[in-house]
Amino acid sequence: MDLKLKDKVAIVLAASKGLGKASALALSAEGAKVVISSRNADELNKTAAEIQQQTGNEVIAIPADISIAEQIITLIKKTADIFGRIDILLNNAGGPPFDKFENFDDEQWRKAFELSLLSFARTSRQVLPYMQRAGGGRIINIISGSVKSVLNNAVLSTSMRMGVVGMAKLMADEFGPYHITVNNIAPGLILTDRIQETFPKGMDKDQALKEKTKAIPAGRIGKPEELGALVAFLASAQAAYISGTTIQVDGGASRGIF
Repeated sequence: MDLKLKDKVAIVLAASKGLGKASALALSAEGAKVVISSRNADELNKTAAEIQQQTGNEVIAIPADISIAEQIITLIKKTADIFGRIDILLNNAGGPPFDKFENFDDEQWRKAFELSLLSFARTSRQVLPYMQRAGGGRIINIISGSVKSVLNNAVLSTSMRMGVVGMAKLMADEFGPYHITVNNIAPGLILTDRIQETFPKGMDKDQALKEKTKAIPAGRIGKPEELGALVAFLASAQAAYISGTTIQVDGGASRGIF
């Protein structure tokens, strides 16, 4: 299927590894011009070279800290200056720490807000004028399966991700007339570095993975590229009538009906 992404301009955040990297690779493989960003310039440049080598398409690395407004504004302006347009934004950020509610103070709540909610609002606001001028666009937020099913010790992540769900729904209403869609992807257990943060303390990694797999109907942990495939589809012309949704990628693990 031709997703009609050739020469579309995409910004992918937190893209040096994990879900961001897999998403950037999927978009580039479909012919998009991809700008990737993260805080670590060395890792980012290495990732850009890897993706470009695999796909043969242009990938530009622009380091930025998603929690610092000035850096994000610069990232988006540089992208627009280079390509003259922005069509796709993938909001992504490493999540806040896991622990019990009683162990988090005001400062940790503030940091979680800035990282996992405010940053998504900021980037979306900054790309909006460019997408309006382009006649449409796609905003895709990677959040967490915790918005659909309780994840132990994920109070910071769940609280902020639920905020993103509400924000995206309202943005979908407002941006619809501009032909801009806004959707969320809620990953379950995907084989990335962050999955280890969900393991019980002191438990062997292999044993922890085995225990978690028991609750997944698919019988295994997900692969980053499986989520990347959904990103590419939601960014496509074929997904123009999908907006305001939260789609799970969890092998059927969530037990919720809705």
